[in-house]
Amino acid sequence: LEESKDRILEVAVRVTDLEFQGIGDFHEVVYQPAAVLEGMDEWCRTTHGASGLTAAVASGKPIEEVEKRLLAFTAQHFTRDERIVLAGNSVGNDRRFIDRYLPEFAKRLHYRMIDVSSWKEVFREKFGIEYQKQNRHRALGDIEETIAELRHYLTYVKTPNL
Repeated sequence: LEESKDRILEVAVRVTDLEFQGIGDFHEVVYQPAAVLEGMDEWCRTTHGASGLTAAVASGKPIEEVEKRLLAFTAQHFTRDERIVLAGNSVGNDRRFIDRYLPEFAKRLHYRMIDVSSWKEVFREKFGIEYQKQNRHRALGDIEETIAELRHYLTYVKTPNL
């Protein structure tokens, strides 16, 4: 995906504690004009069509409204001075889209991110350990799968008794 031509269709956030237990969820479908949907590549057309996301976009909310609601949601969970650590699979890609289309939310984010796909690469290449995801390709479902994936990798990490 390229943030200069592709657009955000869905925004989801799950705030968790350090045990990855959910504290709060945010989810909105973002309205995009038909031209944006028509400009999607074949993978996006097929995947988002099958998941129902493409059909939902027509009744989504404008990106500006989604960002305002997202900021209100994060204000319930983080103080004004706290920087939010973004986590996910290939989260750098998400960050590029956030920086471009959700600039006020981007200001709330910490420069550090947790990229679960980095864990995936290390565990697969170094140890031959893989995690099979369902690849539902809807925002909240992807978050749930990513949390489960990180939990899986962390089961292999041994820490000294402190």
